[in-house]
Amino acid sequence: MIKNIVKSVIATSLFGAIVVSTATTVSAAPAPAAAQPAAAQPAPVTFNRLLKKASPTNLPPAEDGIHDPTVDSAQMLQPPLQGMNGLTRSNFGNNVNWVNSLQTKKVIPRWDRADPNAESLVMDVNIVRTPRGSMPDVVFPHKAHTEWLECSNCHPAIFVPQKGANQISMAAILLGQKCGVCHGKVAFPVSECKLCHSQKRAAAAP
Repeated sequence: MIKNIVKSVIATSLFGAIVVSTATTVSAAPAPAAAQPAAAQPAPVTFNRLLKKASPTNLPPAEDGIHDPTVDSAQMLQPPLQGMNGLTRSNFGNNVNWVNSLQTKKVIPRWDRADPNAESLVMDVNIVRTPRGSMPDVVFPHKAHTEWLECSNCHPAIFVPQKGANQISMAAILLGQKCGVCHGKVAFPVSECKLCHSQKRAAAAP
């Protein structure tokens, strides 16, 4: 809003005092802008853990939200960063390349609690699956898994050991089923596509 303010000024001249009126234009301060409504916050993602906000990793047991910090044992457990010091690093998951750490003997799994000399049953067999769409083939290396785990960890509860008996999809994996039972939790996340889709598709027959 603009207001005109009229002021009277008395000027002195040879003819005596003369009253002169002057007008001054004054600009009023602009009215404050109306407050904008706060933007609605998106609903939290619950079906896909890869889209959830990243949380701190490798926290001490008393701070990881898994162990009860009020019990003495949580304080006695070794912090992950201390235990994983010296292992081969990676840029994903818990920032440890476990396969390389195993191959370079930086970590040596113990197969029997009572017998430190017990040896594992390692299967050096690859299973190749051709997915739908244009993604490269998936190679499942039994060797990298059986160097860590006994067969009973996966068979038959997660995967039926029979050709054609397992329906695997990215939707199921993202929901924590099939490969997602471990990957994204204690193994590398499924966001690292090339670690599984690692074999170029064979050329189609003419």
